Amino acid sequence: MSLNKRGIMVVLSSPSGAGKTTLVKLLSKKNNFYTSISHTTRKPRENEVDGIDYFFVKEKKFKNLIKNNKFLEYARVFKNLYGTTKEQVIIKLSNGKNVLFDIDWQGTEQIKSQKLNFKLITFFILPPSKKVLFQRLSNRDMKDKLIVEERMKQFDKDILHWKKYNYVVVNDNLQKCYRKIMNIINKEIKNKKYKYNKLYIENYIQKLI
Repeated sequence: MSLNKRGIMVVLSSPSGAGKTTLVKLLSKKNNFYTSISHTTRKPRENEVDGIDYFFVKEKKFKNLIKNNKFLEYARVFKNLYGTTKEQVIIKLSNGKNVLFDIDWQGTEQIKSQKLNFKLITFFILPPSKKVLFQRLSNRDMKDKLIVEERMKQFDKDILHWKKYNYVVVNDNLQKCYRKIMNIINKEIKNKKYKYNKLYIENYIQKLI
């Protein structure tokens, strides 16, 4: 789906386990978006492939990339480093390709601070409830209860950054959430704002925390 001569940047962030990575894959598959592949120092999960899901690297190599100013954004998350290299993104955007980012609030703030000459739309994804979030994390990280507990503790901190995003969407149904995100993107491409109920979101977040 060719949306523009110049590509747009679409960021999806969320507390761990809210479903942003699944949404990014769905957006990419159905709309021919390019998904930026992050470098990370964490170990691959089961079924993750180097060069497709992430570029899995040692911390020494990651820090060399930082030293050489290769990253558009990077952050330490749960003791591991994650980062998006500039070159891959700028080339795609300049060639009219829309780029998706699956990153946290730290990376989002860094991209915003770069003030690149490309349209940027940011989304913060919320889970339906803490109970559902716990179930998702438990299914994903069944072998390590400590990881699940750590991510649940981080949830209350991460969710406070929602106000820094253009839009907040609840992922209570994958297809419904996907359609809402695409409706917003299509409006933004036409330089129109999608109106959503911020008061509802504020109340929803208060219930979550």
